[in-house]
Amino acid sequence: MGDSLFPFLVAFITTALLTPLCIPLIKKLGFVDDPEKHQHPALLHKKIIPRGGGIPLFLGICIGGLFFLPINKITIALFIASTLALITGTLDDKYDVSRYVRFGINILCALIVVLSGIGISFINNPFGHGVIHFDTMRWTFYFFGFHSIVVFSDLIALLWIVWVMNMLNWSKGVDGQMPGIVAISAAVIGLLGLRFSLSDPFTLISVHLSFLIAGAAAGFLIYNFSPARIFPGYGATAIYLLLSVASIMSGAKLATAFLVMGVPMIDGIVTVLRRILSGKSPFWHDNKHLHHILLRFGMTVREIALFYWIVSGILGAAALLLTARGKAFAIVTLIALVGGALAFLHFALSEEK
Repeated sequence: MGDSLFPFLVAFITTALLTPLCIPLIKKLGFVDDPEKHQHPALLHKKIIPRGGGIPLFLGICIGGLFFLPINKITIALFIASTLALITGTLDDKYDVSRYVRFGINILCALIVVLSGIGISFINNPFGHGVIHFDTMRWTFYFFGFHSIVVFSDLIALLWIVWVMNMLNWSKGVDGQMPGIVAISAAVIGLLGLRFSLSDPFTLISVHLSFLIAGAAAGFLIYNFSPARIFPGYGATAIYLLLSVASIMSGAKLATAFLVMGVPMIDGIVTVLRRILSGKSPFWHDNKHLHHILLRFGMTVREIALFYWIVSGILGAAALLLTARGKAFAIVTLIALVGGALAFLHFALSEEK
């Protein structure tokens, strides 16, 4: 446990030092959110704020990674993919790249990671003993040598990575909301990984990467908590990609990740369904996420951020204590509670109108 604090501290200190240095540079380069020019229905701020927070976040993890992560094909692929996500997101912070182009880049980034060997080969069986395997079907082909694709394992990993990248991007609507969720989620995933042998390279990467992400997010939070001096921007998608991969290495931890990120996860699912059922694209932006609804009901920005952190912390603690069956029951209960609450709040707002 003690050794795992060093990745956290290095990433925390690095990001906390780099962020204030990046703010004037980001402003000078024009990577800012100007409420008079950036037309978005969910804008809450009234003054120009830098949007390129993904840059110091990513640098904090990269610099820490030089000390605590091994150099192999997986980490190389991981940082190639996350660098691509950072570049795309940072360009979007200034030029508003097409949402469909961004989504295509998300898929490409996930493919780079999956083809390096990251896959979800199994999950613990929530209905009994043992595990459910996804690595039984393989497709082998020849391309300058024989290669193999584990069909279901790779497909599920691809979908999971792309989903987390987009879901967490929707969860940065108020100051401090996203970095708090990411820091808590990464810390929980890292703590869970400590239960396994760190002699396994996948587990070692997962644990150190998780604490690097947690440290960077906590360091960035100093400047993103209300009133924010900098926004994470779309470049922070690189961090979400890293977190999604950390959650599936050294054994699938999808139930843990789903639980600790439960509120934004379910809010994201409801958002996609709501947009599709209303005849809109799931990529369509609006101001009907849970944090927007809570604002309309009178909660302050700080109260909403604290609400998300507290719920994530409680669910993360539960994830560390529960068995696979207990996590499955908790997830079903959470879906019912949060989904029901969202339906009620949307109904209450429509009745009020």
